[in-house]
Amino acid sequence: MALTRRQREIYDFICEFVESNGYSPSLEEIGARFGLASVATVHKHVHHLVAKGFLRKAWNRSRSLEPVPDSAEEGGSAVPLLGTVAAGYPIEAIEQGGESIGVPMDMIGRPGETFALRVRGDSMIDDQICDGDVVVIERRDQARNGETVVALVRGDEATLKRFYQRGEHVELVPANSSMEPIEVHASDVQIRGVVRGLMRTF
Repeated sequence: MALTRRQREIYDFICEFVESNGYSPSLEEIGARFGLASVATVHKHVHHLVAKGFLRKAWNRSRSLEPVPDSAEEGGSAVPLLGTVAAGYPIEAIEQGGESIGVPMDMIGRPGETFALRVRGDSMIDDQICDGDVVVIERRDQARNGETVVALVRGDEATLKRFYQRGEHVELVPANSSMEPIEVHASDVQIRGVVRGLMRTF
């Protein structure tokens, strides 16, 4: 995906800053470099660079912008943003379709089998997956114990949880100590995909 002139300038500045200092510049430092008085304007440019797959943010660190390797040449890749998934109690999946989002190439699984969902709720906050984040999913119908999955419960309720199967029973476990696992018969659970990555804007 192409960058505007200003986005390219900001991307190049961040790359040079990280290479020289070992950490990313603050929004204020980016603004000062380009004479942008509004931090909100800088945030908007950074948001577009993240969305287009040129930058990524670490989940739980400040000054966490990182250039995505080869993104300037490859431009990341656009995947469909299919709707919303609950990180909380299961809710009916919201299919909105028609929208796509750029993600880094290292989050792309099998060609044509990667999609994104926006997170609603806070049941996965101990894994740094927060309300409003976008999770990148590889479409699969099976998962290993401990993987974070998008699961369909009883046919029409989608949820984002850690997956554990013990015989004929499945536990969908939140990463939030204040919430209880969802325990169901294995026949009541369909795995729709496994989380490969997380994207967040601030």
